[in-house]
Formats: sequence, structure tokens, C-alpha cells
Amino acid sequence: MSEPTQKKQKLSGSSLDQLKASGTVVVADTGDFESIAKFKPQDATTNPTLILQAAKKPQYEKLLDVAAEYGKKNGKTPEEKLEIAVDKLLVNFGNEILKVVPGRVSTEVDARLSFDTEATVKKALEIIKLYEDLGISKERVLIKIASTWEGIQAAKILEAEHGIHVNLTLLFSFAQAVAAAEAKVTLISPFVGRIMDWYKKSTGKEYSGEEDPGVQSVKNIYNYYKKHGYKTIIMGASFRNTAEIKCLTGVDYLTISPALLEKLTESTEQFPVVLNAESAKAQGAEKISLIDDESRFRFDLNQDAMATEKLSEGIRNFSKDIDTLFSIMEKKVNA
Repeated sequence: MSEPTQKKQKLSGSSLDQLKASGTVVVADTGDFESIAKFKPQDATTNPTLILQAAKKPQYEKLLDVAAEYGKKNGKTPEEKLEIAVDKLLVNFGNEILKVVPGRVSTEVDARLSFDTEATVKKALEIIKLYEDLGISKERVLIKIASTWEGIQAAKILEAEHGIHVNLTLLFSFAQAVAAAEAKVTLISPFVGRIMDWYKKSTGKEYSGEEDPGVQSVKNIYNYYKKHGYKTIIMGASFRNTAEIKCLTGVDYLTISPALLEKLTESTEQFPVVLNAESAKAQGAEKISLIDDESRFRFDLNQDAMATEKLSEGIRNFSKDIDTLFSIMEKKVNA
């Protein structure tokens, strides 16, 4: 069917149904597994902020208690007991999520390790071991790592040497996306809404639809990946409204908050396919290489003020939330 004909055809079902029918895999962006089943997503993603929000809810108190007891039993020093307890908590949430999604869950490595390749690899292996102890295959887990130079190198090692699937998060620049594809990571998460936030604050302009800088960023990455045959999945993330989602209909994956999933479920607005691999091949940029060129990667990232600032801010915020999570668990471990 030609694109003009497709646009004229009346699409049926809710906007969420149309999005799923477009070929885009819908992922729930939450740590609240009780809210996931309603929307029937394929996968789910979490991060320290989402886990912290969920951990504060009374109905999840048992998961914290179980994790604390596990830490007490398996750690030797107070510090080790606490770290194990927090890792176990993240995995406990992931385990519950996997009971309601058929696909995979993303679990994030401690953001405070974002500039340490060796420590990131070690932590990822520990997380996977905790999942395997619960009978969950590593095939059902995506390890989330910040898209720093060190994080991308860790992802390359985990994918190539350990067969562990990685989700490179806090991705804001084309340079990060290029290096991630060369590292052969399973999936990247470009942060659409946070990109738009920066430009809105920087320029004082309002952005919508095709003009949204976050939408444009994902489209550029999508076109580049499809043109050069990269298998890395592009999962748009951090959406501020359904208009951003609509402009990316057809992209590989989209991870969406429960609030926006609710809006998509209640809406019958038309969501025609916008992105497809064939047309993307004619629009992608020429191939470059960054994975083995640290100085060029850092320079290219530095030249993108938005990406530099948002990456740093994202790591700071996730680190702050993991600190808070440690404080909560410390009280339980020491009780």
C-alpha cells in the first residue's frame, strides 16, 4: 500500500492499538508492576527513580523486606549487605514485572558507576546472577547502562563476551547512538522529552510535532541505523505528550509511562505509520566510526551542549535516587 493511500485509510481501534499494529513494540515505563498488565505491553523498563517511587508504596513493602533479609544473609560487611540488598530489590521488582509481561525487563546498573567500565561489567554480571538464581534467563533481561564512553565500552564487553543484552540509556546525541551501534548493543533509549525540555528552556520556543528536537533526534538515528543495517533496537523514551509518540509511529520500540498509555487507550486519534525501514535507507547520514576513537567521541559529545548537559544531569539525578534507595534499605538491613 502506498503511503498516500495509507494515510487516507481509516485506522481502527484505540491509538494504542494502532501504535501496536504499526509494528512498534510498546514497552511500559514504570516500576509499578500492578499497573502494567492493563496495557498489555511487550516489555517493561525501570530506572532508579521509578523503582524509588514504587518502593515507597505500602503494597510493595514485602519486596523491600525480602531484599533486606537476603542482604543480611549473603553479605559479610555492613556495606556489602546493603549493596546486595539493593541489587536484590531491583531484581525482585524485575521478577514481578516479568510475571505480567511476555518479553523483557530493563534493570539499571548503579548510576554512580557510569564512569567505570570494569565496575559496570561486574555489577551487570551480579544482577544477571540474581535473576538466574530465580530461574530467569538472561534472555529476558536488559541491563541498563548510561551512554557514557565507559558505559558503552562496558556494554560492548557484556554483549560480546557474556551474551548479556544491554539497554544504553540517557542517550541524547548522534555520537552516542553511533558508538552504541558499533558496540552491537541490543537496544538504545533516546530520551525524546528531555531533549525537547532542553531546547524549550534554551530557546524559549514551544515545539510540537515534527519540529520537536527530540522527535527529530530519534528519526535521524532511525534513518542512520536502517541505512547501514545496524541491528540495534531504537526505543524512544521519556515522552512529554502523545504528540511526540504519534510522530514516531513505526519506530522499533517506544517505552511509555502509564499516564500516557492511559491517554492512548482512551483515544481513537489516528496514528498512521510515520517511520519505515525502506524509506529510512534513503535518508540516513553517511557512515562514521567512533567506537575505537575515544577522543573523537568525547569531542563530538562535548560539541553537543544539550547532550552533554542532559547526560550529566541524568546521571546526577539517578545517582541521587539510588542514594535515597540505599538509605531506605539501610534502615531495613540494620533493623
